[in-house]
Amino acid sequence: MKLSIDHKSHVPLHIQAEKLIRTIIADPQYADGKLIPNEVDLAKHLAISRTTIRQALNKLVYEGLLIRKKGVGTKVAGKSVSSKSNNWLSFSQEMQARGIPIRNFELHVSWVLPPDSVANFFEINTDKKILKLERLRGRPEGPFVYFVSYFHPRVGLTGEEDFKRPLYEILEKDHMVVANLSQEEISAKAADKFTASKLEIEVGSPILFRKRFVFDQGDRPIEYNLGYYKADSFIYTNESRRE
Repeated sequence: MKLSIDHKSHVPLHIQAEKLIRTIIADPQYADGKLIPNEVDLAKHLAISRTTIRQALNKLVYEGLLIRKKGVGTKVAGKSVSSKSNNWLSFSQEMQARGIPIRNFELHVSWVLPPDSVANFFEINTDKKILKLERLRGRPEGPFVYFVSYFHPRVGLTGEEDFKRPLYEILEKDHMVVANLSQEEISAKAADKFTASKLEIEVGSPILFRKRFVFDQGDRPIEYNLGYYKADSFIYTNESRRE
């Protein structure tokens, strides 16, 4: 790929550099995570300063088009996964509908005493164990979300279910429980040591944290779900319509 800067142009150098790097981003050879040329090589090739190149790169990192990792380099960001809150589905169903292949990296089922927040939501005592489901999921090339779900004892899950199937399909077809309402709280936070190790990111990296409270057709609570998403791999959108 031939790249060059017009030093006689009235267009600022960093703007020209940004446009050229966008050309690199669009090149199919970099779509699979291959590192783009580094600052030193780009600056030398274009005969401009590293400061100018860095200014252009920083803007593209800010836009989410590039991912920079210290000690590794800069690569083109993969296409972000997007989720909408209206007409919600289970994660598996939603990703399947979008044509996004999903891999389960970890799946753990256990019986635990509910934390106070979960017991309060379910309106149960903290001395009775409930089912906890933990799943680390993502694209084939790497995980981008860690889920923790707690289920009300009323649901009837045994822990022997095939949780590789869509969760709400299991509830409806196997246990006659229909998930009808989802209430959610979404916030940004820094990854702690545990979450960072799961998502393969650095401690303190930004993540999107989502709490989902799921109810059945009788507005009875059935699931308390926590989701921890890599910030550079997931976009959560919300659509509202004025009646």
